[in-house]
Amino acid sequence: MEHKDLLKEIGQIKSLMEKSSKFISISGLSGVLIGLYALIGAGFAYVRVYGFASTFEYRDHYVMEEPVICYLLVVAFVVLVASLATGLLMAKRKAKRIKQSIWNVTSKTLLLAVAGPLVTGGLFSLILIIKGQYGLIASSLLLFYGLALLAGSSYTFKEVRWLGVLEILLGLTALLFPGYGLWFWVLGFGLLHIIYGLIVYKKYE
Repeated sequence: MEHKDLLKEIGQIKSLMEKSSKFISISGLSGVLIGLYALIGAGFAYVRVYGFASTFEYRDHYVMEEPVICYLLVVAFVVLVASLATGLLMAKRKAKRIKQSIWNVTSKTLLLAVAGPLVTGGLFSLILIIKGQYGLIASSLLLFYGLALLAGSSYTFKEVRWLGVLEILLGLTALLFPGYGLWFWVLGFGLLHIIYGLIVYKKYE
């Protein structure tokens, strides 16, 4: 009995230390939903660019066209807002359930860690749009997003680090295949997010 009590106390101490040093209010289900949002957004983008009856190699429009660019930017913005809102709301709900404040020293440190790569990536992508280098946008977003996840992985689940590594690898691969950014977007922001979310949900929730 003493041995079991000791193990229980060690487990409680470990849990308290983890709560104080890591932001664990991130919801696995929010990762799944964000991945689904990305897939839905990619579906709208595919229909706009490739049309309903096109094959993989044929497209009705090109991303060089201004109406297409505006449409894709609106879709990306809607997906971003929906993803941020979902992540925040579900994190608040989980934080309340596990009795952890969503805005504490750890969450502030996490936010500062990811802000640098994310803001840099956003500005870099904006410059690419201004310069007309549309074929590099998807790979750039994947790269900077992966770097942001790596930077913040020390303050949350270890699975975030592996998600960041995979996003970076996808971004580098996307550079080798210009013109197929939409498919890498589906893999990186869609499928990987869903897999990550399911793993975190099953393991921690």
